Amino acid sequence: MSASSPLGASIRPVVIILIDGLTPSMFEAADTPAIRFLAEHGEYRRASSVFPSLTPVCLASISTGAHPDVHEIPHLVWWYRAEQRIVEYGSSFGAIRAAGFARSLRDTIVDLNAKHLSRKAETIHEALESAGLTTGAINITTYRGSHRHLPTIPGVPAVNGPKRFFFYSLYESDRTGAPIAIRNRALGSIDAYAAAVGRWLVTRDGFDALVYYLPDFDYASHAFGPEGAREALARSDAAIAELMDAAGGPDAFLTRYAVVLCSDHGQSHVERVARLDAGGDLVTASNRAAMVYTETPRAVAERLDAQPVAGIVVFEEDGRVVARRDGDEDEALLDEVPDGRVRAAAALRNPNAGEVLVSAAPGWEFLDLAGRHHLGGGSHGSLEAADSDVPMLTVGLGAPPASITGIKQLVAEHFGVAVRRAA
Repeated sequence: MSASSPLGASIRPVVIILIDGLTPSMFEAADTPAIRFLAEHGEYRRASSVFPSLTPVCLASISTGAHPDVHEIPHLVWWYRAEQRIVEYGSSFGAIRAAGFARSLRDTIVDLNAKHLSRKAETIHEALESAGLTTGAINITTYRGSHRHLPTIPGVPAVNGPKRFFFYSLYESDRTGAPIAIRNRALGSIDAYAAAVGRWLVTRDGFDALVYYLPDFDYASHAFGPEGAREALARSDAAIAELMDAAGGPDAFLTRYAVVLCSDHGQSHVERVARLDAGGDLVTASNRAAMVYTETPRAVAERLDAQPVAGIVVFEEDGRVVARRDGDEDEALLDEVPDGRVRAAAALRNPNAGEVLVSAAPGWEFLDLAGRHHLGGGSHGSLEAADSDVPMLTVGLGAPPASITGIKQLVAEHFGVAVRRAA
């Protein structure tokens, strides 16, 4: 299936390839054949993520083309004021158990889209399918669309996603013959599942726009550090090569499809870990970002000056963003990190966020609800460049956007579709 413009000319479908956690340095040094082929035929730049640079927040921003103040997903773990409880999307298995296993699974799989993702925000699936196009999503957690999908396991709620929807073997809009996704993640079974589904879709011309999410690189980077996940990157590359092979080879693939290839955030090495102490106020922390829910944000921010784990600390006062680090208070601190002023302000103005947001100091990670961490491996979430810079490659779509929030607009313009602006 290929879209048509109002003048009747054929428009190439788009494949959005998201390699979770891929750093610019790993992309730029990659000698994997599929990624190298795309890089040689496209336009590349380093772009910025959002804050906190954590997967649920970043994927919501990619899907909606908006910062967290619009889509309202604030963190991996947060205090849900409307229901007076913790939401935990999966910081660690221990954190899920601490928050309540069944509740956390429902929050992550169902309610992130059904309840937490703001209705002010429009997903790429909603925008394109309202214009009569067919979209698909494989494994991405922000998937909201207009088509109802029943689960493959009885008792799990139905969800609304794009027409072509595949989510870790739990929801499958079509029978593809793909193997079970969660077999051996350490060996890349989730990316292999995506590859099998992607091949099935490409051989059938089954979409106008496909979000092709490959999370296994990030999983390996957490364990071994971003520079120690080369084998995982080779497996992600093989999943991209499956799409090319299904199209008849690399050249035929680019004849048929335009491409975006990027990551959602970077990663940095974890050398030290600590639990953030906010003096009795509620803290939700995971990876390299933390939030404090408090009625005294300035007092909390000043108290955090003494904690080595705290890097840049931000809060709002009299309608302006205040930034502190080690006792120094100056909004210019945000100029030292990628797009810092915009990203910090948007994160603070998310109605689900804490009043104080903490970006971990370089090399540090916060302990999660269960005290888990990635010491010796990799982590992300902070405002720092290592966590926030992402590779951004476009092929057949013009110049790559400067932020992950620009992908939706870029793809919509390719199809001549107007996107709805948030109020």
